[in-house]
Amino acid sequence: MTMDWANIVGLLGSGLMVVAYAYSNIARELNFLWFNLLNLVGSLLLIASLTIHFNLASMALEIVWAAIAVIGLANTIRKGNAR
Repeated sequence: MTMDWANIVGLLGSGLMVVAYAYSNIARELNFLWFNLLNLVGSLLLIASLTIHFNLASMALEIVWAAIAVIGLANTIRKGNAR
């Protein structure tokens, strides 16, 4: 594996998603805006990486993950819970 820009971007995306997961497990009160933003940005970075180093299963997972994060963001903003 070469450490090209696509792999660096993918690692950053993975890192953001791990941070979001850890945050959801340690936060006393979850801020859904930040949680979903971290997941959305992380998945978009991984999607960008996967356009260079394509893997169908990973791409499908990241597209679904991004869609869930967008729905979560929309619900959070609609309910006025964006703190």
